Amino acid sequence: MPHTAPRHLAEGPRVGIRPFTPDDAAEFTARVRESRELHRPWLFPPATTEAYAAYAGRLIEDEDRAGFLVCDKDDGGALAGYVNINNIVRGAFQSGALGYGAFAHAAGRGLMKEGLNLVVGHAFGPLGLHRLEINAQPGNTASLALARSCGFRLEGYSPAMLHVDGEWRDHERWALTAEMRTSG
Repeated sequence: MPHTAPRHLAEGPRVGIRPFTPDDAAEFTARVRESRELHRPWLFPPATTEAYAAYAGRLIEDEDRAGFLVCDKDDGGALAGYVNINNIVRGAFQSGALGYGAFAHAAGRGLMKEGLNLVVGHAFGPLGLHRLEINAQPGNTASLALARSCGFRLEGYSPAMLHVDGEWRDHERWALTAEMRTSG
């Protein structure tokens, strides 16, 4: 899928990250539909243009969210996945909760690890956050492995924490602070 996109906010050897735009709807939703088997039962990203418009609009407009597309530099900037910082709280907390998903064609290639690390750097740098959290269901081994590989530490277990796919699901809570990143 050819892609002309805005400039990356940050780049690594294989990926760049950039904000969501309304123009990403066709590629994003096509990638979501191709990735349904990979995402279920953990993720339910928008699979239609209308759902994408609402989803991306919140990430673009809301001050308590920031969304980033992970773009594969070797594939002409094709979308490899996404990382969102949700529930950003300022003041003394300076924290946000991460959500992310790889697309099937890019899964297992290390692109999301590189992309997540770029988002963490952006969060602790230009966004001025101090702490990031990942909440993942215990059976989502790929998500837990990504959190661990990026230096997040397990902080706890929360029964019935988030409502996912019609049920309250248990989650492991992983976190990383700016100090942990610089000392690690």
